[in-house]
Amino acid sequence: MKHYIVAYDILNDKRAVKVRKLVYSYALGGQKSALEVPMKKKELKGFLAELEPLLSDEDRVNIIEVEEEAMLFGRADVLAFDKGVIIV
Repeated sequence: MKHYIVAYDILNDKRAVKVRKLVYSYALGGQKSALEVPMKKKELKGFLAELEPLLSDEDRVNIIEVEEEAMLFGRADVLAFDKGVIIV
């Protein structure tokens, strides 16, 4: 299973509600219009099939695959967490 960040900007309020409900039904959590979504390839295809009819040409949806291993730059360091720990 891979994790994706789904970020969207929907210009029409009615479409935005429909897209939000769909994305939240798959999401672990996140912020208002950028959510972390774990999916298998087959689920991603189904998600895209559900999403496409909800969008118009003026809407924007970005789906970004999250790398399993962090890429660290500069002075960044990996933080170790116990399982089940949630940092907000």
